[in-house]
Amino acid sequence: MAKLYFHYSTMNAGKTTLLLQASHNYRERGMNTYLLTARLDHRAGAGRIGSRIGIEAKADTFSDGDDLYSKIVAQMEAAPIACVFIDEAQFLEKEQVWQLARAVDDLKVPIMCYGLRVDFRGELFPGSAALMALADEMREARTICHCGKKATMVARHDKDGQVLNDGAQVQIGGNETYVSLCRKHWREAVGDRPRDS
Repeated sequence: MAKLYFHYSTMNAGKTTLLLQASHNYRERGMNTYLLTARLDHRAGAGRIGSRIGIEAKADTFSDGDDLYSKIVAQMEAAPIACVFIDEAQFLEKEQVWQLARAVDDLKVPIMCYGLRVDFRGELFPGSAALMALADEMREARTICHCGKKATMVARHDKDGQVLNDGAQVQIGGNETYVSLCRKHWREAVGDRPRDS
């Protein structure tokens, strides 16, 4: 039975590695997969999904306003698709998450989304909030804080290592920009003050 999955975590938990491994498992058995990633994240190159450990794959891209249901239909008309994989799912729009749910229900194709749960301010990304509401199954990928506890938050810092409390929700970056922390150490890093909405 097809389901909509949301694999979520903070930065550096291996979400992209898990996605690429799962897609490889399908392909190794002769089944086609359809990979999508956010157009605005081109750290691995345009139209590529890349993991920190060096594995990568070619992918289609999505951006605001794209009809993902139509993209999936077009792929399925070209060749059978065993599973759809979406990286950087936090960048999905709410309507796009509904389109994915419709594809699962009507096209009977499983869709696995991988993304961040919260931003550097401790607030849900819109795509993540919609996935948490609509996903049939949610799975947490885990990483650890410098103290050894599970990291559930992410802090953004500038080039001098100063933690930032303000700024745009979306800023593409990796270890040079973000650090994963447990809630206690995140609170200490950001000054334990409530975030403005």
